[in-house]
Amino acid sequence: MSLVLVATALLVWPQLKPLRRLRPANKREIVVPQYIWLIAAMTATYLVAGIGGLIAGAVLAATVYRMVKQGKRRRAQRAATEALSNGLAGVVDELRAGAHPATAAEGAAQDTPAPADEVLKAAAATARSGGDVERTLKELRLPLLPTDQLARAWHVSAQHGVALADVLDATRRDLDQRAAFARQVHARMAGPRASAAVLAGLPVFGVLLGELSGARPMQVLAGTTAGQFLLVLGALFLAAGLWWTKRITEVEP
Repeated sequence: MSLVLVATALLVWPQLKPLRRLRPANKREIVVPQYIWLIAAMTATYLVAGIGGLIAGAVLAATVYRMVKQGKRRRAQRAATEALSNGLAGVVDELRAGAHPATAAEGAAQDTPAPADEVLKAAAATARSGGDVERTLKELRLPLLPTDQLARAWHVSAQHGVALADVLDATRRDLDQRAAFARQVHARMAGPRASAAVLAGLPVFGVLLGELSGARPMQVLAGTTAGQFLLVLGALFLAAGLWWTKRITEVEP
């Protein structure tokens, strides 16, 4: 009888797709706020593993979130550095063809993706008005790009009479070498990162294996004071290991 009722409920379950089509185009998707998922995850963790499990989960979640955020930032930094290098190559070509620095930087900025184009546009605007390009580049707040290095190159050209094309070309080659080194290290560290991920998952598999074999480790971890303490301590050690592995297997571009 229960199976019949479940089958009937599935058959008469309302379809939300037609209802979403009747809504405005920008409100058709039902978006659940992130804090709802966070509260649900915290509640489930507390019910399963107690306050110790909640603290352990918070520690691991914060560590993983920080690692993912830092990884995205470094990928964006590598992409921005490569884009700036390509933009400088265009500036060098224009300068060697006899173009004014402002015209060369402005033309290269049109083919350079953000945020590297902001550097070239700022340099072009300052050079066109006769301002201090070095100061402008130093005052730019672009943490993903080595604007100080570019400002020093402009300073060498202005103060010592070195051809701007040669100085910018040397800066471009340095950026290329740094980006290539970062890519090489990232590729070679793929094996250690995979090994660290496997080792980080072993405690979880150990607990699952204990549950399947009838040892009931979750009963000890969630139902005793010592188990709660060990659960938090294990999460701290695991988070420290993940963070340290991230530190030694990454390199700044």
